[in-house]
Amino acid sequence: MGMSRSQQMARIKGRHTKPEQRLRSTLWAAGLRYRTYSSYLLGHPEIVFPGQRVAVFVDGCFWHGCPLHYVRPRTQHEFWADKLAANVARDRRQTLALEQDGWQVLRFWEHEIQDRLEAVHLEIEAAVRTGARLERRDWRVWRVDPLGLGNDHERRYLVDLRDPSLSRTEDGPRFSRSGPRAAAPAGTANRTPPTGRAH
Repeated sequence: MGMSRSQQMARIKGRHTKPEQRLRSTLWAAGLRYRTYSSYLLGHPEIVFPGQRVAVFVDGCFWHGCPLHYVRPRTQHEFWADKLAANVARDRRQTLALEQDGWQVLRFWEHEIQDRLEAVHLEIEAAVRTGARLERRDWRVWRVDPLGLGNDHERRYLVDLRDPSLSRTEDGPRFSRSGPRAAAPAGTANRTPPTGRAH
């Protein structure tokens, strides 16, 4: 008998993941010295530069609501919806509290480290060496609801991590591990464009 979704999720590493290790190795090779999981900082950032007050988080795509890769579980819908919303709210509280305390908080998705490690490294290096501040929207999926009886379409609710007044919804085919389901004919978008500021 296979494992339940909860059992599968429980087996996922929370610390020292492969993306974190790749990023740390790259930063160390560039001469950047850091601490890991500083217990005195809210949220225990994966990488911390105390002197420069830069905190780096590496966010897993499932647990933190990645707009490109979050996949809605097919079972226990409300349990996972509540868990996702709580994770996004916690990430927001931690980020804003650290920034209010004078820290620069950089959050990267695990897939960014996989797909554009050099760019991530350069962004962190600029923040550490020059104090450069990166301004970018940090969209998070905070809820996904199935649409229709077939359960193969969904509505995704997204919010900006730092500014919850910025939100949008997206309707489209259900996401899978490889992205949106290929339900649309070739040459057409798989998902409808975002509806803009919805709230």
